[in-house]
Parts: sequence; C-alpha cells; structure tokens
Amino acid sequence: MTIRQRMQNFYQQFLSLKGDPTSIACGMAMGVFVGITPTIPFHTLMVVVFGFLFKINLTSAYLGSWLVCNPFTIPLLYLGEYQIGRYILGRGESELVIREYSFSALLQLGWDVCAPLLIGGFVLAVLVTVPAYFLSYRFISAVRKNESHEICSADTP
Repeated sequence: MTIRQRMQNFYQQFLSLKGDPTSIACGMAMGVFVGITPTIPFHTLMVVVFGFLFKINLTSAYLGSWLVCNPFTIPLLYLGEYQIGRYILGRGESELVIREYSFSALLQLGWDVCAPLLIGGFVLAVLVTVPAYFLSYRFISAVRKNESHEICSADTP
C-alpha cells in the first residue's frame, strides 16, 4: 500500500467516525499523544485504557496513534525526541543509533538513552496534542456541517 493510499484510507476512516466532534477530537488528540511517546509495544493498550478512562472515541484515538506512529515516522520521532530530551537534561550532542524500535531494544541502550527519549517524547507529545485536538475538531465539524448542507439542499425541490 502506498503512502497516498494509506492517507486516503485514513481520511475515509476519519470521516466515517461516529460520535460528536468533541469526542472524536479528544480521541484523536489522545491517540496522537500516545503515538508520539516512545512506548511502542504499549500504544494500543494505552489507547484502550485511556479511551475507557476518559470516555473518548477509541477508533479516533487509534487512528491518531497510527497517524503519528508508523514505520515512516518512528525513526524521525525517536531522533527528535532524543535530541529534545538531551537538550532539556543539559547533555551535549550525541549520536543516537537505534537498530530496532522495540521497547526491549531501547531498554538495552540504557538509561542514558531512555531518559532523554522519554522526556523528549513527553514534551513533544504535549506540544503536538493541543493542535491535534483543535485541528481535528474544526475539520470534523466543517465536514459534518458541509454534509448537512448537502443533505438539506438535496431535500429541497
């Protein structure tokens, strides 16, 4: 499946979500937050737990997680998170080489890598989550408003 096909599939799934725009946008934002954190083997579990805990749209949360955390974005996310974390911790520049993006492989790299990665991931997740909510809310509201106008105009003779 090409990137274009994946994005079209994501777009169609997002438009077909049931629920009010607030729940969908909250789910998307929470999914984006989870997806950005470097906790790959736990993303689905975290999405489900947080989804039930905060009563948000689980499908939207899963889509948000997949949107930001996929095989194309993981290397860039991890590198950026690591650099942000090193900067926050006041550590000098360092090269990060990750051969496998699993949780156990990251733990084997040690606390010198995991601490900056987790801190940078959390900071980046917070920074991206807020815009994700507002963009999702505005997008789904606009699409639904447009659909209701199309339905109304189709009903009038």
